[in-house]
Amino acid sequence: MPKISPCTRSELVRKLRRLGFEGPYPGGKHDYMKRKNFRLTIPNPHGNQIDSAFVKEILKQANISNEEWLKA
Repeated sequence: MPKISPCTRSELVRKLRRLGFEGPYPGGKHDYMKRKNFRLTIPNPHGNQIDSAFVKEILKQANISNEEWLKA
């Protein structure tokens, strides 16, 4: 099974949109994206890649499987 790899914030946003999320919207210290009534906080852009462990944590919070993420 292919592993989740690190990604940039723009890649994260693009894939989340493909998976039904809207945004990002500004909110407090971090932007967020929405899908139905669920609100997902996303990391701020810092020019670096988002570590694969952090991507996995975001997917877990959003209830997105690794397979869904890799297909998006």
